[in-house]
Amino acid sequence: MTAPQSAAAPVVLVVQHEDGCPPGHVGAGLLAAGCRLDVRRPYAGDPLPADLDAVDALLVLGGEMNADEHDRHPWLAPTKELVRAAARDGVPTLGICLGHQIVAGALGGRVVRNPAGPQEGLVPTGWTPDAGADPLLGPCTAAPTAVHFNGDIVDRLPKGAVVLARAPGGEVQAARHADSVWGVQCHPEAGAEIVGRWPGTEGSLAAIAAAEPGLVATWAPLARALAALARHRRDHRP
Repeated sequence: MTAPQSAAAPVVLVVQHEDGCPPGHVGAGLLAAGCRLDVRRPYAGDPLPADLDAVDALLVLGGEMNADEHDRHPWLAPTKELVRAAARDGVPTLGICLGHQIVAGALGGRVVRNPAGPQEGLVPTGWTPDAGADPLLGPCTAAPTAVHFNGDIVDRLPKGAVVLARAPGGEVQAARHADSVWGVQCHPEAGAEIVGRWPGTEGSLAAIAAAEPGLVATWAPLARALAALARHRRDHRP
């Protein structure tokens, strides 16, 4: 997903893990906010960059695999290295679903199967008091629901992380894992068209399609906020 932008456009590196989990609404919002997307599909042979020197923000998307399946998906380990570099160097980073789990694991957290079972379909968002002032997710706290399709969860956050939302069962739904690194267990990028590509989601599609205009509107500030952080990073690189 690319669009002609000026050379000064903030560059967002997007790590996509499978065809069925593209940047979707978040990617479209970043493009609309003037960013340039550098989408890497390592499962299809795209190399990941060795560092983030040419990158203003990092977006790590979702996928069916477990965040620790390094043997089956060898790009997961270098993706975690990029996340650690982002945390160290202050590069704005967002992990979505699997990406949230990758981010947490990279920074010292732990990912497990949800003992309460999978989270599927539209799930209420339980924003915490810390969320309102958060520079990335604060503008999204009007979102009452989010799309979920996950069997794994982050059950131990990295040291110093801040929980920004919890699902009704208490699972971490959104967190600031480090000063410049966030994760959301939900899928703000996915509407009915994307969710319809995933196996076992047929029972939720009608409800997601009906809710999609509201989901897009209430989660749109996420892409704008990430774009603003990327632009600030571009303008204030050391």
